[in-house]
Order: sequence, then structure tokens, then C-alpha cells
Amino acid sequence: MDILETSEYDRRKRRSTSFVLFLYLLPFFASCTVFFYLWIPDSAPSLLAAGIKAAPILSLALLVFSYNGGWSVMGVTGGLLLSAGGDCCLVWPQLFIHGMGCFALAHIVYAVTFLTPRYSTPSSSSSRYIIYLVLWLIGGGLYVYLVPFLRLDPDGDVLVPAIGGYMMIIVIMATMATRTRRPLLMLGSFVFMASDLTIALTKFNVVDLEYKKHIIMVTYYLAQMMIAVGDVKAMMEANADDFLKWKRS
Repeated sequence: MDILETSEYDRRKRRSTSFVLFLYLLPFFASCTVFFYLWIPDSAPSLLAAGIKAAPILSLALLVFSYNGGWSVMGVTGGLLLSAGGDCCLVWPQLFIHGMGCFALAHIVYAVTFLTPRYSTPSSSSSRYIIYLVLWLIGGGLYVYLVPFLRLDPDGDVLVPAIGGYMMIIVIMATMATRTRRPLLMLGSFVFMASDLTIALTKFNVVDLEYKKHIIMVTYYLAQMMIAVGDVKAMMEANADDFLKWKRS
């Protein structure tokens, strides 16, 4: 009976934790709704537009900070804050390079965070190496395909190396997310790559999508949410494991 009671208690605790986490996500959903209702990408650049665009990401940063504490500023919380800075920069087209720099730093922070001990899940499975290879082939192949279009831009001399460096960084981030073998982090990184590649393909006139802005923003917010929730769940599982080890000692 003790085992059954413990199992039932664990299930109730998981349901309660999921419900509380959903409540913490309500500001994110509300701010996303405001963003899409006002459709900020079609508005004139302003501090208000920048704030509304960054609000969902800031709400996620507050969520991770609330669960994981002050140290997370050096981890996913910090990456989210850098992403919010990138969002603000991209409201003004002339700050595209600055925004890309903010996001590159965010990806670096994510990648380093995914290397920390609580994400260490050694596996002998060869499937993840196949995923690594696919990620690098996609990133490298699309960059090679983009280069001729980048050179047509007035700032081509800057964009060719900058986009190349950014592409490498985001693929590294996705590779580190895959290494964790945590579904939310993996999906979040893949969707983030899809969002950024859509930006590159449409901004530099490689393809023309009717709803490109909708695709970019939906995938972007979804990716950040999955990364934030994945990080929170990883911390909760690590704390639960530490508690069990302490209880057994």
C-alpha cells in the first residue's frame, strides 16, 4: 500500500505542478494575444511597438526566473532577456545586425546552458548523431544557397560573414539541445531554426511567402515557450532526483 500511495501522491503532485506552470504561462499567452491583435509588425517603429513585441519573451524570462532562481540569469533567463533585446532592435529595420547579434548571444547562452550537469544524459544511441548530421547539412546547405542573394544586398560584405556566423551558432545551439534528449528543448531548438531560416529566405528575396510574418512570429514565440518550459521541467526533475538521493541516504 505504501508504494501505491506514494505513486498516487507523485501523480497528484505532477498534475498540480503542471497546473501551476500553466497559470504562470497565462501572461505569455495574454501578451501574445495582444501582439497578434494589434499586429505590431505592420505598425510604425516605436518604443511601444518594441515593448509589445518583447512582452511575451519577458514574461517567459520571469517564469524561468521564478522557478529556477537568480542563477538562471546566466542561463535560459539570460538568453530570453537577450532575445527580448533582439526583438526590440528588429522593430527598426536599420538595427537588423544589432538584433541578430542579440539573438546570436542568446543562442550561445542556451547552448552553454544545455551543457551543464543537470542536462547531462549520456547515451550510446546513434540516432542523435544522425540528427546532428541533418542539422549541420540543413544549416550549411541553406547558407551556401543564401550567399549569392546576400551578395546582392548593399550590406553584402557584412551580411555574408554575419549570417554565416549566426547560422553556425544556431546549429550549435540545436545540436546541444539534441544532446539533452529532452523533447521540449529539442523541438524548441528545431522550431527556432525554422523561424530564423524563414526570416533569411524571405528577407533576402529567396522565396516569397504570403503569410511570412505570421509564420515567423508564431514559430518564434512557440520555440521560446518550449525552451523556457523545457528548462523549468529540467530543473524540477533535477530537484526531485536530489530529494530522492537525500531521502535514500
